[in-house]
Amino acid sequence: MAAPHDHDHTHHDRADCSCAGRDLQLTPGRKQVLDILEAADGPLGAYELIDRMSALTGKRVAPVTIYRALDYLTENGLVHRLASRNTFLACNHHHRRHDPVVFLICDMCGSVREATSDAVKQDLSKIAAEAGFTLRSEVIELGGRCAKCT
Repeated sequence: MAAPHDHDHTHHDRADCSCAGRDLQLTPGRKQVLDILEAADGPLGAYELIDRMSALTGKRVAPVTIYRALDYLTENGLVHRLASRNTFLACNHHHRRHDPVVFLICDMCGSVREATSDAVKQDLSKIAAEAGFTLRSEVIELGGRCAKCT
């Protein structure tokens, strides 16, 4: 199997994202949510985003505003959702939009590393094809301990 490509979510740069250069409608609210996620030390939940956005704007932000921004940012590949933790993190890597993404989530410190692999993509595509299944998303979340916590 080919070596996975690791991406540590500590420094986010929208210019590196797979959808950079596309004509996206980044409203001020969407941009603020993305900026907050890019500056975060790790994944954030929606209510953490509400608190941070409210602190920035000086007004309480409605949950629907955050969820709509997250939906848009996720659909356009600027943000990933970690289903197991119901949190979100900014995308800062060079994978193609529909490539499978593997998240390595440390059970101890909560750090998140991201990896992609052409071999994983081929294996998942083969499994789906043999089952007559059309893939919608290819996100795998693995829990364990990072190198710092072992």
